[in-house]
Amino acid sequence: MRFRERKESVNYLEEVYRRIFPQDTTAREQAVARLEQLTMPHWALGDLMDLAVDLAGMTRTLRPPVDRKKIVVMVGDHGVTDEGVSRYPREVTAQMVRNFVAGGAGINALARQVGAGVVVADVGTAADLGDLARTGTIISRKIGMGTANMAAGPAMSRTHAVLAVEAGIDIAESLAPDTDIFGTGDMGIGNTTPSSAIAAVMSGLDVSLLTGKGTGLDDRQLQHKITVIQRAIEVNQPDPGDPMDVLAKVGGYEIGAIAGLILGAAAHRKPVVVDGFISTAGALIAYGLEPFVRDYIICSHRSVEPGHRFMHERLGARPLLDLNLRLGEGTGAALAMHLVDAAVRILTEVATFSEAGVTGTPSPP
Repeated sequence: MRFRERKESVNYLEEVYRRIFPQDTTAREQAVARLEQLTMPHWALGDLMDLAVDLAGMTRTLRPPVDRKKIVVMVGDHGVTDEGVSRYPREVTAQMVRNFVAGGAGINALARQVGAGVVVADVGTAADLGDLARTGTIISRKIGMGTANMAAGPAMSRTHAVLAVEAGIDIAESLAPDTDIFGTGDMGIGNTTPSSAIAAVMSGLDVSLLTGKGTGLDDRQLQHKITVIQRAIEVNQPDPGDPMDVLAKVGGYEIGAIAGLILGAAAHRKPVVVDGFISTAGALIAYGLEPFVRDYIICSHRSVEPGHRFMHERLGARPLLDLNLRLGEGTGAALAMHLVDAAVRILTEVATFSEAGVTGTPSPP
């Protein structure tokens, strides 16, 4: 069933939620049993071995498939840029889409290095990208021409929030047959502002603890950004117990689509490597909508945005990397996919003591 037909089904999201199950316990136990017998001191490769267990549980096999990688960059604009929360104008969003298509962005370079495809999806730019959509260069699932200014009222209607999540699910559904592992990416000038708002609402923490300098604001501009976010929360009163309400009132189209991509990947039992601050805001929305989705999330890195740590704590997840990244686009997800490959190789290629004929099989501590 195509996207436009599904929008008419009020039960579509519930049907997707019902397809999301926890990781497979048997596969996890089998992975642990093998890893404990590898020719090395017990659990000597630490977090990589934990990741290998997760991958086995997600994919339900001791040979997790991860060769076919895709990083999906969701794109949307934000009305809150009218408040001066970013150093860059809104027009840069569409310009960067064309840079992605031309292969000249950071994500293109890092995706090529790890052998991942880059898929760009327009879910809410304020520009006409019809020429790229008509040639199939990008996926077009545009919900609106950017969100409204959340400092003056809701960023979008609840219906549009639902459509954004459904768009992300639809993209995951269409890509899943040819994808082993997903990575999330984003592009949208001003989108650290709604991401900070989502983090504040979902965590209950003060906005000032969660808000960073984004594209490089100075201290005065940062304080203004904090004030704008506080005003948006006060004006809209998003309900922390209703993730779709939070998304509608202080979110973004690309954030909703990232949430949908994560849900769709989990429904297909595909691992999804979540990128930075904006992607993790989408993960918080997805987790709020269906908690079992957490079992398919791999947090790639911790960015310099101060709220990112609190997001990870909310998800109960520890990121693989901490490299002072703050670009987005899916760049952290691309880097972390190298570690995904390493974890699979540890599980599948390192010999056990008995296979190698090595004496002195260690007992777990």
